[in-house]
Amino acid sequence: MNAWRRGFTLIEMLVVMSIVALLLTIAVPRYFGSVDKSKDVVLQENLNVLRITLDRFFADKGRYPSDLEELVEHKYLRAVPVDPVTESASTWVLVIDEASEEGGISNVKSGASGLAHDGRSYEAF
Repeated sequence: MNAWRRGFTLIEMLVVMSIVALLLTIAVPRYFGSVDKSKDVVLQENLNVLRITLDRFFADKGRYPSDLEELVEHKYLRAVPVDPVTESASTWVLVIDEASEEGGISNVKSGASGLAHDGRSYEAF
């Protein structure tokens, strides 16, 4: 008795692989676009958190902090947020308060170069 081997033929495998390849060409660009867009959203949220925290520090202490680590030391933040574009917490551009004699950080901007998903510069966030 000669039993047929059960399995897929070469043609069936090629058809399935071509369908998978077609689906991947549609899905992969959308995936990477959404990853870039999500980094922009996280960057905006981290900047908002830092700016609100700087304002709260100023309201409590009457001065701005000398560095971002001071916010962590005084328990305003658990850790300095990471810039999702540069993937580092040390690339923030610190804006010093020129109005007061003590100085201190009154604003924070992203240290990333280039353009965001919506066409704005990261420095404009």
